[in-house]
Amino acid sequence: MVYLPFEDRLEAGRMLAAELSHLKAAHDGVVLALTRGGVPVGFEVAELLGLPLDIVVARKLGVPWQPELAMGAIAGTARILDEPMIEELGIDAEDVDEIVAHEQAEMLRRESVYRADRPADDLHGKTAILVDDGLATGSTMLAAVRHVRNMKPARVIVGVPVASKQACDLVRRNVDDLICLAVPETFIAVGEWYRDFDQVNDIEVRRLLAESRSRQRAMSMAVR
Repeated sequence: MVYLPFEDRLEAGRMLAAELSHLKAAHDGVVLALTRGGVPVGFEVAELLGLPLDIVVARKLGVPWQPELAMGAIAGTARILDEPMIEELGIDAEDVDEIVAHEQAEMLRRESVYRADRPADDLHGKTAILVDDGLATGSTMLAAVRHVRNMKPARVIVGVPVASKQACDLVRRNVDDLICLAVPETFIAVGEWYRDFDQVNDIEVRRLLAESRSRQRAMSMAVR
């Protein structure tokens, strides 16, 4: 049984890893954490499953006058737009394009900062395990899933500690499996289900990625 709220993202990651433990046998698996909040969760999952950790930089597209309200999301070349919402709120196409361009620029900046010229992991024929700290609308994860699908993995699995029912229903239709620890009846925001939900910064993302890569190198040397 899962007791909410989680203490922090690391605890949530350890609990999620326990539910994903059957994937330890997936030697072709890669954990893909959505930046930035999903990285501590993904770090724990990768650590406990003994799998490499990589990232997917996905960005929410916020409504111009209410940025926290998502009208879509982007990840790589994938773009998700909530057309009914955009039409209902009367958001001009020019405003949408401006926000997309801004978020694309930030996405590229983060890719450069986090990867430091290292290429993304080759996912062809592998098991891609996408992880985030939670799903509110599911649009950001859906964009990440579509982006990852373009890399031709054998399977796409999504794992999250907590999500709204709406988000679960949306994402589940687009993946091979969805593991979610808790689906509260009333869901306002992901952060309400964590005691410590401090923002994850670029330094923390780079530290966790470096630590995970170091662990993977040590494991590779040990089996030689």
